[in-house]
Amino acid sequence: MKKSKKSSSVSGQKKAKKSVSEKGNLNVERSRLKRQVSDLGKNRNHLRDTVHQQADELKIKNGQIKKWADKERLAEEQIYIRTKAMDSTADGIFIIDAQKKDFPIIYYNQSFQTMTGYAKKDILGRNYFLLYGADADPRIAKEIKNTLRQEKSFYGEMLNFRKNGEKYWNYLRIAPVRDASGVVTHYVGIQTDVTLMRQRDFEIKEQREELLHVTRVGKLSEFVSSLAHEISQPLTAILSYAQAAQRILAGPPTEQAERELQLQEILQYIVNDDQRASEVIRRLRALLKKSDPEFISIDMNALISETVVLMTTDVTVRNKVIKTELHSKLPIIRGDRIQLQQVLLNLISNSLDAMESNDESRELVIRAFRKGPKTIMVEVKDSGCGIPAQNMKKLFKHFFTSKPDGLGMGLSISRSIIEAHGGQLEAKNNPDGGATFYFTLPVVLSKSKGKRIPNDQS
Repeated sequence: MKKSKKSSSVSGQKKAKKSVSEKGNLNVERSRLKRQVSDLGKNRNHLRDTVHQQADELKIKNGQIKKWADKERLAEEQIYIRTKAMDSTADGIFIIDAQKKDFPIIYYNQSFQTMTGYAKKDILGRNYFLLYGADADPRIAKEIKNTLRQEKSFYGEMLNFRKNGEKYWNYLRIAPVRDASGVVTHYVGIQTDVTLMRQRDFEIKEQREELLHVTRVGKLSEFVSSLAHEISQPLTAILSYAQAAQRILAGPPTEQAERELQLQEILQYIVNDDQRASEVIRRLRALLKKSDPEFISIDMNALISETVVLMTTDVTVRNKVIKTELHSKLPIIRGDRIQLQQVLLNLISNSLDAMESNDESRELVIRAFRKGPKTIMVEVKDSGCGIPAQNMKKLFKHFFTSKPDGLGMGLSISRSIIEAHGGQLEAKNNPDGGATFYFTLPVVLSKSKGKRIPNDQS
C-alpha cells in the first residue's frame, strides 16, 4: 500500500512538472506568436505605407505622363496647324540647308510647288538656284548667293520662270536661321507671285500715259490759233519771197549781177523760214505724239525758251508779256522732255488765265535758277488774282478746278510728273498780288555758276 501511495505521489509530481512545463512552453509560444503578430502588423503597416507611397508616386507619374502626352499632342497639333497654314498660304515657302554648299531644299510648301511648276522629286534635295530656269538673269542668282554666303538677308523683286518656261514675277525674301550659338544652319525663303500686280502696274502706266497724252493734246488745242500763226507766218513769208523773186526775174536783163545777189538773199530767207516752219511742226508733232517716257539729259533753259516760243502768239493776242530770267550755265537735269514741257505749258496757261480778268495784269515771269548744289528751281510767277486760301490745300487734287470748263486734271498731273522726276511742285501767293507756281528738279551734271540773263518776249 505504501508503495502504491509513493508511486502515486511521484506520478502526481511528474504530472505537475509536466503541466508547468507545458504552461511555460505555451507562454513562450504565445509570446512568439504575439511577436509575429506584432511583426506582421508592422509589416502590414509598412506595406500599406509603401503601397500608398507607390500609389501616390504612380499618380504623380501618371499626371506627368498625361502632361507629357498633352504637350506632345499639342506640339503635334501645332506642327500640323503650322504645316497646314504654310500649305494654305498663297506665298511659296521653302527652307534651304545652309550647312551644304549646293543650297539644297529640305522643305517646301504646296504654293512653292505650284508657283515653280516642279514635282516633289525635282525640289527636295535639289539646289535651289536650279529652279530659276535657264532664261533667268544669272546676275540676280549671283547676287542672292553672295548675300547668303555673307549670312545676310535678301529682299528683291525678280523675273522667274516656271518649269514649262512660263514667266512670272515674284517678290523674294530669304533670311538666315541661326542656332543657339549663332551659327547659320538654314535659310528660310518666302516668294510672292506679283505677276498680276506687275500687269496692273503696266496697265495703270499705260492709262497714265494715255491721260497725259489726252491732257497734252487738250492743252495744245487751247493754243491752236497761236500755233497756226507760228506755222502760217513763215509760210506767208516764203510766198512773199517767192513772188519777189518772180518780179526780179522779170526785170531788165542788164542788171544780171545785182539780180543774182538779190535772188541768193531771197533764197536764203526762204530756207530760213522753211526751217522755222519745220521746227514748229516738229515741236508740235513731238507734243502730239503718244510715246513712252524717255529720260534724257535736258537743258532746262532751252526747254523754257522753246515753250515760250510756242506760246508767243497766244500771249500777244491776250495782250500779255512773258519775261524769262534764266540763270546762265544752269546745271543739266535728266527727264522726259515732252512731259516737262507739258508741265510748263500747263503752268503758263493757268497763269495767263488768272491774269485774263484784269487788264492791268500783263506781266508773267519765268525764272530758272540753282537752289543748292543738287537742285534747280523753276518759277512761273503771274500778276493775276491769286489763289483763294480755301483752295490752296485742294489745288493739286484730282478733279478740283476753279474754271467753269476745267477738268481739274492739269495741276494734279503736273505734280505727278514732277514727283516722278524726283522733284516737288508747289504754289504760293505773292505779297504784291498774283501767285507763283514753282517746282524743283534734281541736278545730274554740274556746271559752273553764272549770271542771270533777263529776256523779254511779248
